[in-house]
Amino acid sequence: MKTGTLKQILLITDGCSNQGEDPIAMAALAKEQEITVNVIGVMEHDVIDEQGMNEIEGIALSGGGVSQVVYAQALSQTVQMVTRKAMTQTLQGVVNKELQQILGGSKTMEDLPPEQRGEVMEVVDELGETVELEVLVLVDTSASMKHKLPTVKEALLDLSLSLNARSGDNRFSVFVFPGKKKDVEKLLDWTPKLESLTSIFSKLTTGGITPTGPAIREALTYFKKKRSLRSLLSRDDDESFFEESV
Repeated sequence: MKTGTLKQILLITDGCSNQGEDPIAMAALAKEQEITVNVIGVMEHDVIDEQGMNEIEGIALSGGGVSQVVYAQALSQTVQMVTRKAMTQTLQGVVNKELQQILGGSKTMEDLPPEQRGEVMEVVDELGETVELEVLVLVDTSASMKHKLPTVKEALLDLSLSLNARSGDNRFSVFVFPGKKKDVEKLLDWTPKLESLTSIFSKLTTGGITPTGPAIREALTYFKKKRSLRSLLSRDDDESFFEESV
C-alpha cells in the first residue's frame, strides 16, 4: 500500500473571520488538494459564540479534519490530540480505499471480521508512526488572542516534541494572521523543529481583523510552492512513499 506525505493545516483561533474569502470554502479547496484542515477554538474565561462555533465546525468538516474547542490551559494536549486524530482519520481513509480495491464494492474496515479489523488497525497505527507529515500552523493574532499567544507557543513546542518522537519525518511551518503589513505573514519556514518560535512569538503584534479565509488560501499557495520547488530539484514524483502490505 502506498500513501504520500500527509499534509495538514492546523488553524488556531478564538473567533469569527471578518475579512476576505469564506474560510469554509477555502477549507473545501484544501480538501480537494488532499490537505486536511483541523481547527482548534481557544477559549479562556469567556465562551465562543454560536457563529464562531459554526465556523470552527464548518471549516473542519469541509476540510476533512477535526475540530475542538478548548480552554487555553488545555491547549497543549489538544493540539497533539487533534493532529494525531486527523492523521489516523486520513490514514484510515487511505486504507479503506485500498480495501475497496481488494474486496470490491464499498467495504470499509468496519465491515471486516474483528480479527482482520484489528490487523488492519495495526497497519494504520504503524503508518501513523512512520509516514511523512507536514503541518502548516495558522495562528490567529487578532486583538482578542493577544494574551493567549504564550499558551499557543508552548502548545506548539509540545507538539513538536510529541511528533518528533515518531520515526517518520516531520516538517512544520507557521503563519500568523493578520500580519504586520498584510493579511497573512509567514513566521517560520518549513523546519523539523519548532524551537525557534521561542524568540519569535514574544515579538508578535496583534491586530483587530481576522482574515481566516485569506490565511487558508495563503497556506494552500505555500504547499504548492513547496511542491513546485521539489519537482524542479528532482525528476522523480514529488512525493515520497511509505510502502506496506495489508
